[in-house]
Amino acid sequence: MNATQRKTKAVLLAGGLGTRLRPLTNTVPKCLVEIAGRPLLDYWFQALRAAGITDVLVNNHHLPDAVRAFLDAKRAEGFNAVEAYEPTLLGSAGTVAHNRAWADGADDVLIIYADNLSSLDLSTFMASHRAHGLPMTMLLFHAPNPKACGIAEVDVTGRIVDFVEKPAEPKSDLANAGVYAVTADAWREMADAKAFDLGFDVLPKFVGRMQGHVHEGYHRDIGNLDALEAARAAAPRVFAGRFN
Repeated sequence: MNATQRKTKAVLLAGGLGTRLRPLTNTVPKCLVEIAGRPLLDYWFQALRAAGITDVLVNNHHLPDAVRAFLDAKRAEGFNAVEAYEPTLLGSAGTVAHNRAWADGADDVLIIYADNLSSLDLSTFMASHRAHGLPMTMLLFHAPNPKACGIAEVDVTGRIVDFVEKPAEPKSDLANAGVYAVTADAWREMADAKAFDLGFDVLPKFVGRMQGHVHEGYHRDIGNLDALEAARAAAPRVFAGRFN
C-alpha cells in the first residue's frame, strides 16, 4: 500500500463547555456556534471531505441533542459520523483511551480540537505526516503570546525535540495548534497511557518521535467572545469559495 492509499479516520474533540463564550453557550454547544452562517464544526467537516476523510468520531457532552442533530445531517451527506457521548468529560487523552478501538481498520488517525477555526489543508497536512515516517505530526503556528500556549522546539529537520505547556521561558513561538496526525499504533500507545490531558500528560512522551508542521495560514482558537467576533469578521475572506 502506498501513502496515498492509506486509510485515515478522524476524531473531533468537541465536547467542551465553552464557559468563556457564555451566555451564547448556555443554549448553543461551543462546537456549533455560528460563524459566517455555518456552525464551527461544519468548517472541519468541509476540510475533512476535501481530504477524502469520511470516518469521523465526535465526542459529545454539552447540549448533546443539538450535536446529535448535526451528526444526523452529516450522515445524510455520506459521512460515517459517530457520536462518543461523555456524561462526564474525560479530557482529551481520556477520549482517546475510551475510544481505543477507533483506530481499528485505519492506518492513521487525525485528532482535531474542534474549537479552532483554521484554513488548514488537511490533505497537505496528512501528506506531510506520511512523508517523514515518525508516529506523530503536530500542527504548529506562530503564537503572539507563547507563554499562554504549548510550545515546541524543533531541530533543523523539523523534528520536535522539546515540548512544554505554557512555559515561563518559551524557547520558540511555535505553538501547538491542536491538530495531530498519528499512526494507528501511536493512537493505541496514547490510549494505553490512560491519561487525562494530551498536552500535559501524553505529548511530552512523544518528544523526539513527532514532527512539527508549521501552518502559515489562518488559525484561531474560538476561546472567548472577542475571538468569536474576530473569526466571524475574517471567515468570509478566509473561506471564500470553499463552500459551493
